[in-house]
Amino acid sequence: MGGLFSSPDQSSSQVPPAFSSNSSNPFSSRPSASSSNLSRSSSKPPPLYPSTSPSSLKTPFDSSTSFSSFPKTTASPSASSSSSSSTSYKPPQSSPSGVPYSSKPSPSSSGPSPSSTKKPPAFKSILHTAPNEVTNEEGKTTYAWEKGEPIYAIPEDIKGLVKRDIAPQVLKQPLSPSTYKAYFAALLYAEDYYLEKWSNFLLEKVTLKLEEAALHKKSKKSKKGSDEEDDKIFVEFEIDSIPEKRPFLLSRDMVYARPSDKTVEPFQGFIYRVVKSKRVLVEFGDDFHSQHHPNRKYDISFSFNRVCLKRAHQAVEAALDPSSHNFLFPECVPRKNILNPPALLNTYYKLDTNELNAVRRILSFQGSPPYLLAGPLIGINAPRYVPEQKVSARTGVVVCEAVIEIYKTSQENRILICAPINRTCDVLMRSLREVIPESDMFRANAAFREIDGVPIDILRSCPVKDECFACPPLQKLRKFKIILSTFVSSFRLHNQGIAAGHFSHIFLVDASSTTEPEATIALANFANENTSVIVTGAPGNHSGWIRSDIARKYGLGKSYFERLGEVGPYRILNPMFITEL
Repeated sequence: MGGLFSSPDQSSSQVPPAFSSNSSNPFSSRPSASSSNLSRSSSKPPPLYPSTSPSSLKTPFDSSTSFSSFPKTTASPSASSSSSSSTSYKPPQSSPSGVPYSSKPSPSSSGPSPSSTKKPPAFKSILHTAPNEVTNEEGKTTYAWEKGEPIYAIPEDIKGLVKRDIAPQVLKQPLSPSTYKAYFAALLYAEDYYLEKWSNFLLEKVTLKLEEAALHKKSKKSKKGSDEEDDKIFVEFEIDSIPEKRPFLLSRDMVYARPSDKTVEPFQGFIYRVVKSKRVLVEFGDDFHSQHHPNRKYDISFSFNRVCLKRAHQAVEAALDPSSHNFLFPECVPRKNILNPPALLNTYYKLDTNELNAVRRILSFQGSPPYLLAGPLIGINAPRYVPEQKVSARTGVVVCEAVIEIYKTSQENRILICAPINRTCDVLMRSLREVIPESDMFRANAAFREIDGVPIDILRSCPVKDECFACPPLQKLRKFKIILSTFVSSFRLHNQGIAAGHFSHIFLVDASSTTEPEATIALANFANENTSVIVTGAPGNHSGWIRSDIARKYGLGKSYFERLGEVGPYRILNPMFITEL
């Protein structure tokens, strides 16, 4: 039977055994905004030894924490000129490899063995860099845990294979509980090697053009929250569109610009968008704009956001816990712990019969295996700059109604809602707030999410300290009935002390748009045998964030949502396990 996830257009010969099935569907690429990012640029040089990654910072929640003070980016004077560049592989004068997000694991250090079955600790230590003397022969920094254990360095044998474009042997084996960690670790190592390979890429003598753009955002002055335009200055340059000749760049990757005729510290910026694979728009701070003039040329280098990779590695390791088994490899058995929802639901939204049945089924089960909700992506229907935008996709309506009913059912219920991008979380929170008191909800952000990018009405629920988003102390965090976060930023809750089993329900929203290791960050850290997990996604959709050819070919593009949809009761569309909207 083809089922919901079948697609005759994909050749089975290109799918490795671990992800092959009688039906397999290609996805359409859709990049998303990074969930962990910095909002300032600096003329300071990249530090020699990287600091703790921003998404793992634990900002104290104290009297100095503000819910209403947020800085505004100052616009810079604009100018324009033509762009020209030459490409070189000479290392930049100050290598960005030592910057947070881009620091590469030491090839000489041994990371955790892919085949290791050692049970991870209940709470992970905060990531720190190794002491100054712990470097490899090239002087590159090695990441280590607080207790001194090296972590997630690319093993030499895997690096040697990937370097020659050879897939590690584990990727040719079927995906199973025994190969799960080694399989996904190998895919993540392939991604990591891609970043390491391009770390010394350099564009020389580039002429930068300043471009003014009008971004739509909610007015801070208007009581009605009307839409207004906010002018922003982007730095633009062109890069070769041929993939083999330049790195694959994504939003929130870092850019370093050093005046070509000066031996000064580079200016740091962040990629805002890559247009048509060759026009790069970068956000720099006032320090850059104050010294820039149209005829100045720059040497441009890059470093890449590794936060998602680190969190994904941690999730794959934590997923080995026995309590995660039936979420990752659900057994084809009748559901246990069937509950009896109210015969008549006084729904807030107007639902058709199929949607109402989906809500009832979500309310009727407890524990594994997950429940799948197949339908339109919520994030796709959430325009970036439309004020007061609420959920419009029917999938989002069903999710909101289910959350409202779970909230009303018991004061003990705790709900975690995760999505790939911030915009989806913001839209869901705005819709839920029409029914659920704002005091019962918390919008968890990455510490360095751009404050100006958060809708004003959502910002009220986001504590800010020292221009960074803070996370409340554990005691306060446990009291929130509903917490919304991106997949990656949910790690902050784990880092703060929220344990597996705290949440009665976990919604993995738009999970088809992200990789399985990223989607399982919340699953591996917070689910136990009593947690109800609801996974939503759109057949034919997948993550557009995969850079490595090996990782793409051997299944990193296949989402957790799609993989579940190809097995057991999901494949035959058993309504106790899946609803198609």
